[in-house]
Amino acid sequence: MNQRILINNHNVEVQYKGNTGPLIVILTGMGCSFDEWHEVIEMLSKNNRMLTFHRPGLGQSELGNGIRNTETTVQDLDRLLHHFEIKEPFYLVGHSYGGLCAQHFAKAYPDRLAGIILVDSTSVELTVLDELELPVLNEDSDEAWIKKCLNYASKEKEQLQKIIKPSLSEKHRQFPERIQQRLLDFQVNPLLYRAMTSEIQQWKKDAIKIKQLGEFPDVPLMVIGRDKKYVIKEEMNNGIPEWELKIFEEKWEELIKDQAKLSTSSKLIFAKNSGHSVYLDRPDLIIECIQEILTN
Repeated sequence: MNQRILINNHNVEVQYKGNTGPLIVILTGMGCSFDEWHEVIEMLSKNNRMLTFHRPGLGQSELGNGIRNTETTVQDLDRLLHHFEIKEPFYLVGHSYGGLCAQHFAKAYPDRLAGIILVDSTSVELTVLDELELPVLNEDSDEAWIKKCLNYASKEKEQLQKIIKPSLSEKHRQFPERIQQRLLDFQVNPLLYRAMTSEIQQWKKDAIKIKQLGEFPDVPLMVIGRDKKYVIKEEMNNGIPEWELKIFEEKWEELIKDQAKLSTSSKLIFAKNSGHSVYLDRPDLIIECIQEILTN
């Protein structure tokens, strides 16, 4: 099912499923495997072609040389489209950091898109989140994240196995056993954390560049956000003060709403009973939204 394709001097792990219908491309979030989209891909590939890939360093994709940022992801996707000889406009789905990459692609290649779905996407205004006075949440800064990733990147797989103790969520355990094992292996790959380090170091610069690229294409746009009440309830169980979570989630929701203003042909939906991983919490809604945009 999965292929390893040589692009830009490194092998990239690609999943291309489905034989007929429109092409749907999925760009996953930072540190996320495309195997987490298993249910969505399985369902949609019955009547559509589904293309997704692991960015360098993730899964079985080689890390290669140079920095990892939204521009290199856009270049990789461009090469993959050429490899599969895809010339017609396609639908681009981007989750979290993958949504930031999707916004970059949309501005770099506006004529190549038939529609865009942003799933709880990182905003080009992400720096406003750092400006919030939230003592506990701000402990999880980019600097702290980078430090942790660099530490993990210096370990062997066996060491990461002991440190991380990879586990599966209840949703993951509903997937086939081979997918479950791939998700466990995904977490203990040192290259994953080297790639994440670079992406975190670059994403604020990327946001500035994306804003400078010009106009967002006026194509059908579906913007899906998480359920802030659901997130607050869940995160309070992790010891984060409710007042901090309310301030952060209000600002996150505001940024999601702003993304719906990128196109005059947009629709904004908040996924009830879902956290950041909407494709796991509400795969039914993701599938419904993609099917809806296909008929526009």
